[in-house]
Amino acid sequence: MSEQTATGVAILGGGCFWCVEAVYLEVRGVTRVESGYMGGHVVNPTYEQVCGAATGHAEVVRLEFDPSVISYRDILQIFFTIHDPTTQDRQGNDVGPQYRSVIFTQDTEQEATARQVMAEMAAVWDAPIVTQVLPEETWYKAEEYHQNYYAQHPMQGYCAFVVAPKVAKFRKTFQQFMK
Repeated sequence: MSEQTATGVAILGGGCFWCVEAVYLEVRGVTRVESGYMGGHVVNPTYEQVCGAATGHAEVVRLEFDPSVISYRDILQIFFTIHDPTTQDRQGNDVGPQYRSVIFTQDTEQEATARQVMAEMAAVWDAPIVTQVLPEETWYKAEEYHQNYYAQHPMQGYCAFVVAPKVAKFRKTFQQFMK
């Protein structure tokens, strides 16, 4: 009988989910990445509804990872490096509550780790970190055309000018975590 490795889960929102998803698809130890929505009051929201900023949902990614390969702490350090956690409801030209910086935690241990990493990363940024740390809520997977978007559309304008620089920053800064 073989021993199974526990799978960790992290749920992160750092602006457009295409950006966050594209980075974590390249992280060694991350076994699954899905784009979706969390944190709102509308059941089964659509992309159009979430973009309308009235659902309360954030665009997030749900990561499954092997904690024997990469820790939750390392996942969060990548997160705080690839997006700007100091801008309220905004990442670059993407503006609205759906683009907020948020970490949805599964338990008190994840919450404590998130708050500790946030405190450590505060020294890196010139402005206060505004990332929300909230308990996990109902997960809604985004429409299929959003999954693995950057890999399928690397030359699309947004991907080339917004997503690609974030992926490049990850590759340069976190070579030790690349697949």
